[in-house]
Amino acid sequence: MESIWLEYGWTLLILIGLEGLLSADNALVLAVIAKHLPDDEKKRAIKYGIFLAFAFRFGALFAISFIANVWQIQAIGAAYLLYLGLKHVIKARFGKENENIREDTEEEAAGKGFWPTVGKIALADLAFAIDSILAAVALALGLPDSPLDDFGGMDGGQFIIVVLGGIAGLILIKYAATWFVQLLEKRPALETTAYAIVAWVGVKLAVITLAHEDIDILDHDFPHSTLWTLTFYGVLVGIALFGWFAPGNKESQHSES
Repeated sequence: MESIWLEYGWTLLILIGLEGLLSADNALVLAVIAKHLPDDEKKRAIKYGIFLAFAFRFGALFAISFIANVWQIQAIGAAYLLYLGLKHVIKARFGKENENIREDTEEEAAGKGFWPTVGKIALADLAFAIDSILAAVALALGLPDSPLDDFGGMDGGQFIIVVLGGIAGLILIKYAATWFVQLLEKRPALETTAYAIVAWVGVKLAVITLAHEDIDILDHDFPHSTLWTLTFYGVLVGIALFGWFAPGNKESQHSES
């Protein structure tokens, strides 16, 4: 019995690391979406965004079996993430002056106001919640059954692991969001990077959808394979490093002058 709980504890640590990575992406996107607002409204929008992230992720926990089996919901989340990410990456790359995405985004956001921004944050939170919960459930389902009763459509011990991992991720969102707002001021190139990450996460959710038993385009086990896992996180780290060291950041501009 002790070996089971050791395995559960180790899995929880891995899940916290995984949720930390996903939450960092979520926090960066949240910061980007809210950045055009005045400072007081920006802070309120981020707080609402964190609250909505809590609500969506806990709601997803109580609908795990539904989310994990209905490919249409997975497909909607994938489509939204791909649309949101590619739209801004293409605009940044092929815009009229090929300049920083921040100017175009601020112009686009002008007149949209506080609540439309909160609505956009809500859609992003929902898509990230689906992806995060699916990843957590996939990891937890690999654990042996615990002596606890079933809850939420899965073994009680496994459900607790998913909940604890989700809470850890939300704490990271709360404390990472403000820092990312400040970071974007120093490294504006990270904004395009954030949307590239969004599109890549959309690809991940699309892979899960295509591997669904009702679609059966990809092998059912492919989204959890070592090859795809290494590919996904390798590309994710590569995108992040490229954005961090990309030219156009204020620190590099200062060093050149």
